[in-house]
Amino acid sequence: MARCGNRLLVAAAVLLLGASGAKAEDAQVNTLQDLFRRLHSCWKPPPAAKARPLDITVVVSFNRAGNILGHPRITYESAEASDNDRLQYRIAVMEALQRCTPMPFTEAMAGAAAGRPFAIQFRNRKTSPPTQERRA
Repeated sequence: MARCGNRLLVAAAVLLLGASGAKAEDAQVNTLQDLFRRLHSCWKPPPAAKARPLDITVVVSFNRAGNILGHPRITYESAEASDNDRLQYRIAVMEALQRCTPMPFTEAMAGAAAGRPFAIQFRNRKTSPPTQERRA
C-alpha cells in the first residue's frame, strides 16, 4: 500500500511541475489583453528601500516582429515622486520592456499592433480610502 501511495505522490508532483513549468510567457500574444498581461508579468517595481511607490505610464510601439519600434516615452509619473523615485521607476519600466521583447505576436496581432502606440500603465501605489467628511 505504501508503494501505491508513493506512486500517487510522484504522479501528483509530475502533474504540478508540468503545469507550473509551462510558462504564460511562452504563449503567443493574440489580443490586447494578452499584450497588457504579458507586459505586466515582466514588471518588477523597485524595492521600497530604493524608491517610494508611484504610478508610471509609458507609450511604446512594436513592429510586426514584436520588437520595440522607436523609443518608449514616459508620459505620466505620480506628482509627488522625487527625482530618485522617477529614475528608479524609469529604469524598472525599461527593464520590463527588455524582458518582454520581442513580443511573440500571432500573425493577426502582428498586423494589428505594428506601429500603433500603446499606453501601458504600471501602478504601484496603494490608493488611500476616500476621506469621510465629519460634521459637528
